[in-house]
Amino acid sequence: MRVRELADWLGVTFEGDGEKEITGVAAVESAGAADLSFVSGRKAERSAGASSAGCLIVPPEFLNPGRTLIRAPEPRTAFARAVARLVPSPGHEPGIHPRAWVDETAELGPGVSVGPGASIGEGARIGAGTRIGPGCAIGRRAAVGEGSLLHAGVRVYDDVEIGKRAILHSGCVIGADGFGFVLAGGRYEKFPQVGRVVIGDDVEIGANSCIDRAALGVTWIGDGVKLDNLVHVAHNCRIGRHVVVAAQTGFSGGVVVEDFAIIGGQVGVGDKARIETGAVIGSGSGILSSKVVHGGQVLWGTPARPLKEHLEQLANLARLPELRREFAELKRRIERIEAGGRAL
Repeated sequence: MRVRELADWLGVTFEGDGEKEITGVAAVESAGAADLSFVSGRKAERSAGASSAGCLIVPPEFLNPGRTLIRAPEPRTAFARAVARLVPSPGHEPGIHPRAWVDETAELGPGVSVGPGASIGEGARIGAGTRIGPGCAIGRRAAVGEGSLLHAGVRVYDDVEIGKRAILHSGCVIGADGFGFVLAGGRYEKFPQVGRVVIGDDVEIGANSCIDRAALGVTWIGDGVKLDNLVHVAHNCRIGRHVVVAAQTGFSGGVVVEDFAIIGGQVGVGDKARIETGAVIGSGSGILSSKVVHGGQVLWGTPARPLKEHLEQLANLARLPELRREFAELKRRIERIEAGGRAL
């Protein structure tokens, strides 16, 4: 694809050789003469001068005359769109593999592909153009929206509802029982988990993540949510629209996360906590049960506290060895003064 055509398709401007052919994409450090790369951040700006990239997507203020450039307000976003154009996803052949099993009552839209070893249960509905990978299991009455992609080995339990254009990576388990038990007569008895999971449109769920069905009602995942690998969403959670969650984070039962919140990796969220719109939780933090994180707050640490307070406490902790030495010196001085007084 020529630079001129790519810039027109992105709706931005270019400089330099508009006829140059771009056939691949690469990082700025390793890009070759036919590759597209992008500059975003100081480190990339420093690397850009020595880059062999055929074309760079750069911010409007970038200075490097003599190169072929595409200028975009958000280079990373423009590059992501360009990658999708230059490196299209592998095509797929619609149809049901001979070694797949599809119940006769299941409804499959046009263009659906079902891989070997996959199974689709009674009354399930699969939207047009959806790809079901090898070894996937779709339960009874489950629904997967059009244009979705389920990689190999995804498990979707009964009555789960997944929206359009979802991407579920290998090992996802959607709709398993929540962790609900009651202590009776000196032993734990299972509290029946008879609710559902409902997932909105344009959701991506990373490998080996688990979303549990509600005990009663619905575990709800909003439109545009992005969950990293190894994320656990417990029963009756409500995750709002366009929330992003990094790897190894766990939400206890009944947690509410409102729209556009950002949750770092290895965060633990106690039951019935609420994280309001636009809040940011730093990696490794712990949110106590029933705590409310107010909209727009940035919290860090365990228990999580406002970032400024967390940094002050870290600074104080770093001074502890020095304070210990000062305390020991003061103690010695006091002992010498007291000894001198007794001598008089």
